Amino acid sequence: MVENEGKRYDRFRDRVMFPIQSARGLVIGFGGRILDKGEPKYLNSPETPLFEKGRELYGLVQARDAIRVAGRVLVVEGYMDVVALAQFGVGYAVATLGTATTPVHVTKLLKLADELVFSFDGDAAGRKAAWRALEVSLPLASDHKRIRFLFLPDGEDPDTYIRKYGKEGFERLAGEAQLLSEFLLSELRSQADLRSPEGRSGFLVAAKPHIQKIAAPALKLQLVKEVARLAGVTQAEAEENLQLRTASPYRRPAPAKREFRPPSSAEWKLLSRVASHPRLAEEIDAGLLDATLEESQLLVEISAYRKGNRDAETLSNPMLIEQFKDSPYAELLFHAQAYGLELKESEADSLQFVRHTVWKLDIARKNREIKLLEERLRQGRLTKDEHRDYARMITEVKALELKLQAEARALPQPGVG
Repeated sequence: MVENEGKRYDRFRDRVMFPIQSARGLVIGFGGRILDKGEPKYLNSPETPLFEKGRELYGLVQARDAIRVAGRVLVVEGYMDVVALAQFGVGYAVATLGTATTPVHVTKLLKLADELVFSFDGDAAGRKAAWRALEVSLPLASDHKRIRFLFLPDGEDPDTYIRKYGKEGFERLAGEAQLLSEFLLSELRSQADLRSPEGRSGFLVAAKPHIQKIAAPALKLQLVKEVARLAGVTQAEAEENLQLRTASPYRRPAPAKREFRPPSSAEWKLLSRVASHPRLAEEIDAGLLDATLEESQLLVEISAYRKGNRDAETLSNPMLIEQFKDSPYAELLFHAQAYGLELKESEADSLQFVRHTVWKLDIARKNREIKLLEERLRQGRLTKDEHRDYARMITEVKALELKLQAEARALPQPGVG
């Protein structure tokens, strides 16, 4: 219910309701689609500590098995599209919750499938939304997985298209959708006149920030070659212009000449362990990190690289440095690895430290959520479900605190930490 000017009315009046579930299958919110004409077309529950639209996807719980079987996940814009596609046998579709695609969405979906297909309307708004999805996907792209962009014909959406052409027609269209590299280059080319030196120069300038974001080495190499061809320069000239060329990979990166002062954040301490023992990245929940910190962003990049690399289990310290030597995080990673080596921790000790730190971050996050619910409780606005969540989180915090206390004696005490 919503209260306005002393009157109460149903937030979702005249709408078809869709339950939104967490990864564990718990209902954490609702979406409503307007039955008649009106705006907004889709309306969601307000965000709560448990319901963040940038982290959730409609239909993911139901689509998991179909995603695994198909090896593909399709992201559409509306809940009705998900339902219609499922009715026609395309059960691997999910929808964002009225928000732009986020790194959390892309990371979740690339864990489940070898091919991620974004479906958008072919109009200006659809292409703008697709470009935002591309920008989010570039650092998370993998050499072993495909990201595609499907633009439907004018006046069509997934619901109408599959009703006209059936499952076979829709899946054929999805399989022919533009690859990430094709979409990136076609958009950049459309903004430059490659017949003139000025146009080719502008093309290189426009390509630079996007190429630099890509962590997948083979994909980056192929894109650099294609950019060089289109700009009429050699690969070496393109690498220099895009600021991708570095010193010989056989030499260790030198420490920065200026004094480096390590941050004091928990995220930095996690990064120092992951830089020394890369497989520990899988122990870290990105949702617990402070996304504004550079060390958090690098942890997410390392985790994404490991998940998309078949040789992740054999990823060593030098290989990690080599992988990120051309990235904006190269210097930070070098210092984190040096700092981690000074700790002289075994991998087992670092694993224990990482797990304890993650528990502490989880406790801090839950305590923030508890505080918000306590405020609603004081105002008498806590719902029955929120009461249950409130009690559950208090129990979970106590359990984590007891685990930390029980293992406190086993926690390594390094000289630098």
